Amino acid sequence: MKMKTLGATAIEISAIGLGCMSFGRAMGACSETESHATLDATWGAGINFLDVANIYGPRISEEVMGTWLASRKHQPVIATKAGIQRDKNRPVNNDPAHLEAELDGSLKRLGVESVDLFYIHRHEQAIPIEDVAGFMGGLIAKGKIKGWGMSEVSPTTLRKAHAVTPVSAVQNEYSLWTRQPELGLIQDCARLGVTFVAFSPLARGVFGRTIIDPDSPEFGPFRAEMPRFHAGNWDHNREIAKAFHTLAHAHSVTAPALALAWTMAQGEHIVPIPGTRSVDHLNDWVRADEITITEDLAAKIDALLPVGWAWGDRYSEAQSSTAERYC
Repeated sequence: MKMKTLGATAIEISAIGLGCMSFGRAMGACSETESHATLDATWGAGINFLDVANIYGPRISEEVMGTWLASRKHQPVIATKAGIQRDKNRPVNNDPAHLEAELDGSLKRLGVESVDLFYIHRHEQAIPIEDVAGFMGGLIAKGKIKGWGMSEVSPTTLRKAHAVTPVSAVQNEYSLWTRQPELGLIQDCARLGVTFVAFSPLARGVFGRTIIDPDSPEFGPFRAEMPRFHAGNWDHNREIAKAFHTLAHAHSVTAPALALAWTMAQGEHIVPIPGTRSVDHLNDWVRADEITITEDLAAKIDALLPVGWAWGDRYSEAQSSTAERYC
């Protein structure tokens, strides 16, 4: 597995990371044994960048990671997040006392003294991002975190925050069917030396081994809310996805591997973090960093999946209420 540097830190991370949301059973049942087996295979493949959050489960993904770390004694690069809370009156909380208390809980569950990367899971608009950045600098000084980042933010928020305390990473949804970050965020990350972490790079399962089925029990309520999977949109989106799968097979690679290779080809600072709870599915894309996107292949992909090809919003109104919009 190729390696990259996390932002301006000296921390080396794998070119592909692992998103661990599914360990929190967000996409269906998942036992600790299954999660540990996936983590073992991930580590064996050279992937050392592992992404969890306190809200996944809640707390389950961190607890699973903690028991795995305790039993294996590996030292991966761990990223976790705080800021989203299950409170309809205040769904995002960036208050320093809250963030530090949540971080302390994460450290306990993970069984570590510090984490390599700590994100605010969303930006609470009532609290200036400059204040958040200053507080994060204090956590770095305390030794509780080695770097900090933000999720689902705009280029403006990045620039303001980075001017106070250098940002190590920004994590936003990015894939062949969600390309909003190309409207300035990816470019600003490159200019500032910030790693851009692409979550859901396999388009919520559209570019998985098989195209996700909305009628499957594993589809889950979270995806069910997304307009792109609704009647009137999904038939169109599924047909385009089928054509992409056909293109991948024509080039002797899997659809998920090709989707990840395309994502990485959009910038040296881009690190995708596909999620899975299956060793079998992990093997479908774990060598995606070895695929070269030639000019000819890039042109074929662009012709098949031009910017804006997917019908429907990526999030429902409720889901998008805490993500920053900038276009």
